[in-house]
Amino acid sequence: MMKEQIQQLAKDIFDDVLANRRHLHSHPELSFHEVETSAFVARHLDILGISYERMADNGLVGLLKGDLPSDKVIALRADMDALPITEANDVPYKSQNVGVMHACGHDVHTSSLLGVATILTQVKSQFGGTIKLIFQPAEEKLPGGASLMIKEGVLENPKPSAVIGQHVMPLIDAGKVGFRAGKYMASTDELYVTVKGKGGHGAQPQQNIDPVIITAHMLTALQQIVSRFSDPKSPCVLSFGKVIANGATNVIPNEVYLEGTFRTMDEEWRAEAHQKMKKMAEGLVESMGGAVDFNIVKGYPYLINEPVLTNNVRGFAEDYLGKENVLDLDIWMAAEDFAYYSQVADSCFYRLGTRNESRGITSSVHTPTFDIEETALETSVGLMAYLAVKQLGN
Repeated sequence: MMKEQIQQLAKDIFDDVLANRRHLHSHPELSFHEVETSAFVARHLDILGISYERMADNGLVGLLKGDLPSDKVIALRADMDALPITEANDVPYKSQNVGVMHACGHDVHTSSLLGVATILTQVKSQFGGTIKLIFQPAEEKLPGGASLMIKEGVLENPKPSAVIGQHVMPLIDAGKVGFRAGKYMASTDELYVTVKGKGGHGAQPQQNIDPVIITAHMLTALQQIVSRFSDPKSPCVLSFGKVIANGATNVIPNEVYLEGTFRTMDEEWRAEAHQKMKKMAEGLVESMGGAVDFNIVKGYPYLINEPVLTNNVRGFAEDYLGKENVLDLDIWMAAEDFAYYSQVADSCFYRLGTRNESRGITSSVHTPTFDIEETALETSVGLMAYLAVKQLGN
């Protein structure tokens, strides 16, 4: 049977997938700079005899066709970029690029998709249809490699009926995966704000326009965007993580600089909230004698897992791994540029468990100590290969 064959192949190629993951982990590259990573992927596709083309500079999209007759097309996506983090792990495959680290598991995603391609190449006589293999750059940095690849036609010629992606999750034990149908991850916008006043001596506030006090009122007032204007049934987050008032104990500064994030799962409300934030900030600050520059950099949209596709894929996962190893996910207010695919095509983005408490592998993504339980690679490649074949109707 196909399932047992894929499970055996996942075991057979595990050492190669592991080696690829460790190589990529040792040689991370930042967003839009994935030159060597892209070349590494290209060499492996050449070895497998899979044709491909380049997109968005360092991106690659390969086409793998089954031998049986079928016009159906699906896409599988992996991202390739790393983060500007100095790795703290003491492992043989530690990052060799100082200040750069695969702290979000994209090395896992890329090595896994290469493993999936290896398995599917070996069983292509038993399935029909075409699988697009999307190796995407720059998930971690706006405007997001997904948006660029879509603009360059990654979802055309041929057009896939579904796009499937996976992402590591250190909250889930290795050997398990998680799914959520419908809205799953948030949109994300970056806020850059400067509140301007008139600085001076702290002992003479009457001669100044204090931007610190104005900022304090503005920050409190802006939370009404979430607490009083947003529909409480729809998740929404407004957070400011950087506030710089570069004065002193007795010096009121001329201005205060802030950075924050706004996240939601409703595109109409997102646009409305942008206007409300600007209007509220400008009106309040001006009423207190100051001025404000409120700049919103629009980021990724919210991510929606198409319910029918996701339920189908979840069923295939239960068949492959057993129901006890397929979990329900909650809404996650982080963001992912896979959301761009989900806005224009039926998509399913699921989570791959990588946790192993007994070995201390529990660190969150985007931290210097992030790592994975590497046995998860066998689950990763086998499951995704099986999902692809089953989704094509074989």
